[in-house]
Amino acid sequence: MQFIVLTRRRTEAFHQGEYTPKRLEAEAEAVRRLYMDGLVIRSGAVTSAAHVFSRKPPSSEDLTAAFSGLPAFAAGMQEAVAIVPLRPYRGFSPRVDLGESGSPLQQD
Repeated sequence: MQFIVLTRRRTEAFHQGEYTPKRLEAEAEAVRRLYMDGLVIRSGAVTSAAHVFSRKPPSSEDLTAAFSGLPAFAAGMQEAVAIVPLRPYRGFSPRVDLGESGSPLQQD
């Protein structure tokens, strides 16, 4: 299973000047390590971030544990807003026509 984790900066508790280039680079390097370990497979960030996690983490608790090691999270400067499990969307497969019996129709 994959997860998308939406995060945000805690700007109500930390002002913009505290998000220094050095801190941001440390955070990016930590996410790079998660990527190299195969845990994060996609990531996008500006002042908040979205990370897509691979099947390796079996639960949202494991994701929370992975995030706790990130510098901005450990400092309380960033928080996870939502952890959403991603499932296959049924619209991405061919439509199956069900007959009156409720079984897929055989095509000749």
